[in-house]
Amino acid sequence: MIRIISDDTSIDQQVQTQISFFFNRFQLSKLMQRCNFYKESGVPCIILLKELFGLVFTGKNLYRTLETCDDLPFRKNTAYRFLNAAYHNWEKLLLLIASQLVAYIDSLTGNDRESVLILDDSLFSRNRSKQVELLAKVYDHTTHRFHRGYRMLTLGWSDGNTFLPVSFQLLSSQKEKNILSPAKQVDGRTLASKRRKRACSSTTDVLIEMLKAAKHLPARFVLFDSWFTTPKTVVRVKKEQRDVIGMLRLTEKIHYQFQGRWQNVKEIYQQLPLTPLAEGKRLVGSACVRMRENKNAAAEDYVDARIVFVKDLRSNAMTALMCTDLNLSEKEIIRIYGKRWDVEVFFKVCKSYLALTKEYQGRSYDLQVAATTLVFLRYTMLAMQVREATDDRTVCELFYQLKDEMKDIVFIQALMRIMYALKAALRQSPLVSMELVDQIMNVFLDAVPDTLRGRLLAST
Repeated sequence: MIRIISDDTSIDQQVQTQISFFFNRFQLSKLMQRCNFYKESGVPCIILLKELFGLVFTGKNLYRTLETCDDLPFRKNTAYRFLNAAYHNWEKLLLLIASQLVAYIDSLTGNDRESVLILDDSLFSRNRSKQVELLAKVYDHTTHRFHRGYRMLTLGWSDGNTFLPVSFQLLSSQKEKNILSPAKQVDGRTLASKRRKRACSSTTDVLIEMLKAAKHLPARFVLFDSWFTTPKTVVRVKKEQRDVIGMLRLTEKIHYQFQGRWQNVKEIYQQLPLTPLAEGKRLVGSACVRMRENKNAAAEDYVDARIVFVKDLRSNAMTALMCTDLNLSEKEIIRIYGKRWDVEVFFKVCKSYLALTKEYQGRSYDLQVAATTLVFLRYTMLAMQVREATDDRTVCELFYQLKDEMKDIVFIQALMRIMYALKAALRQSPLVSMELVDQIMNVFLDAVPDTLRGRLLAST
């Protein structure tokens, strides 16, 4: 029994050492000052953040920790005042940390490697809540049902090996009838007011704001799934000097200019000479089209794009990818789009292991933002640990010169991911196969240091 306690204490010390290293490496105390974290007296903000950050690795929530740890330097009210503070700029803190880590990882990546920004949303469920601020009825594309909660719109950066969350927005609803609990009245000049206004803005407006905030990050492409790849969104992203690669919806309601006429994707597909272009005859053709933001747009504002058609011959299912860079080959478009699955793994890890939506019982919108940022920062630390455990070039300058960089995702691997999505669609299940996400997530978890992985698995 004594040995078990001793081993457990040793693991706790190792976990705390790794957390302290992460905080010191990014000089979080200085970054927090830049993000308006301050207290006139009492426990410093950096101590509060570090203690709350490490909760998930103990397998306890805040309530159980306060009940069992007598040496904790603060009590429940202090923690919740910290999380509820409307002037703490959590979004800026996440962006600053992500920017530093992106710059570090990008230095390990060759100039010919395509880093990408990935934008997607996921359900932030609060089904048992009634009075949480800006709580809304949100449609979940996975279960095809309405839930109580928010849409967690997330922007991340990836080089094909490491995914880092850059920014997010918990979206409520633009329709007042779908908002179950209204926002509290705050001064319109404050961060809290701007935060609440964004929560009720259109998805397109919010994602453009997020891309503008991340304009300094090295990434030429923005990757979308089919819910975001609309002409209106693509044209607006293109104006931000980013190219787009996304999956298209096979609908008759969205039209592209092809051979002088405005046609939907299915009509364009039927006119192509279907010459197999790839192994297994899955890549069957492509077409160059033009798109417009709206019907009143001038011809000079149209955006050129290439649509690539991928087909599973056994099931006869077809999907289409769109790219605004006409210089990319069909195979390269598919290969780069394969990196989009990193965000699905990120969502899975956050919900299954990092206690997203499960730690705190507060009702304010500011607390939801704070708790989500804590989860994203935990994932950032894990991603850094995984990268340094698997990339020898992080050890020292000598290895940086002599060691080959980690391999990027290859074409056949990306193609197989799209095949998984097609099979999932045929089963009328989510477009992204959870089986595939689990496989990729297990690879990620296997690379996490043993002490952290053990604590994560024990806490689920």
